Amino acid sequence: MRYKDVKRLSSDRFKRLVGVQPGTFMQMLEELKPFEASFGRPPKLCLEDRLLLTLSYWREYRTLMHTGMSYGISEASTHRIVRHIENILIHSNKFHLPKKLPQGTEVDWEVVIVDATEIPIERPKKTEILL
Repeated sequence: MRYKDVKRLSSDRFKRLVGVQPGTFMQMLEELKPFEASFGRPPKLCLEDRLLLTLSYWREYRTLMHTGMSYGISEASTHRIVRHIENILIHSNKFHLPKKLPQGTEVDWEVVIVDATEIPIERPKKTEILL
């Protein structure tokens, strides 16, 4: 979904779809604008769509290929866009998660641990069939 369609949504629906408040989205855009290239070939996607692509990639856990297909660009271009925007937002130091967890009796923590380690698949060896 492109930014021209998303910007018409209410604040609650925008946050449900994108994962951040519209104000936060605009702050992210302000951080990205100084890094917009002013020379060379113009990008296929506007800055708003590139940020939206990155946020949808983070939110939906889809592959880069699937995310890129939604925006009409290649997997390699999607990867470059996501990494570029990630680096800018990380170095801005404005969008980090809090380092300390809230403490106190009012905080009720429920923890779920997921083991997501990669293990090579053990496939049976091919045997030759003699007829």
